[in-house]
Amino acid sequence: MFRKLVAIEPVSLVPSAEKALNNYAEEVVVHTDIPADDEEIIARIGDADAVLLSYTSQIDRYVLERCPNIRYIGMCCSLYSPESANVDIRFANERGITVTGIRDYGDEGVIEYVVSELVRCLHGFEQEPWERMPREITGLKVGIVGLGKSGGMIADALKFFGAEIAYFARSEKPAAAEKGYRFMPLDELLSWSEAVFCCLNKNTVLLHEAEFEALGNRKILFNTGLSPAWDEAPFARWLEGDNLCFCDTLGALGDAKFLAHPHVRCMQVSTGRTRQAFDRLSEKVLANLSEYDG
Repeated sequence: MFRKLVAIEPVSLVPSAEKALNNYAEEVVVHTDIPADDEEIIARIGDADAVLLSYTSQIDRYVLERCPNIRYIGMCCSLYSPESANVDIRFANERGITVTGIRDYGDEGVIEYVVSELVRCLHGFEQEPWERMPREITGLKVGIVGLGKSGGMIADALKFFGAEIAYFARSEKPAAAEKGYRFMPLDELLSWSEAVFCCLNKNTVLLHEAEFEALGNRKILFNTGLSPAWDEAPFARWLEGDNLCFCDTLGALGDAKFLAHPHVRCMQVSTGRTRQAFDRLSEKVLANLSEYDG
């Protein structure tokens, strides 16, 4: 059991899970607003030995050096890699601090968003049909960039509706081949696809000038990541063609100047933040606390 556990900002736990935090520490403090800066984060942590945070704040080396009692940091948000995390995991580990995160808690809502927007685009619900007359997903050439959990779920969902699926990833996936998904080099995939879905880790950029040239014109591009999958300049030029880009959040789109672009559809809503996602997040945060053996 920890002596003191502090959630330095809102961490989106359901009420029963927030109450259950008392099972893991003698004292629990949960803040309900986002700290303004590092100094406020340091003040909130104080002498706590366990800390929780979401994706809106950072715990960097500066903070860690000034909070020597920390033994455990629980990220109540996605953790894909040290490079993309909002905690300096490597420095924390050097100091003997355990850092945990969670994955795969909001993907279902994102998949529903993708299917919904694609159907509306192709059929022309409240807009001009993409191909001037309504069409189905059946036979659509779909390219998945990044076949992780969410990319795989998008592929499976669109295959159910009859799409032809190809993908690019760091390596070929035998399980994907068994489903009939074709592995392609990135430039070939972009050229072949009618609709491309970027499902990449935060701060991973794969679409540069050459990739947008390969993608070409009259294409649909979805980005379901937490940050842009592209360099801004070639993306801006590509938007001037007869193309469409879909993102659920401004974080995925990048610069707010693109919000008013006629070829951008950005809902500015995190589609993975559903009631069920908060249930899954809460379960995984508590599971991480339970498994800590420090």
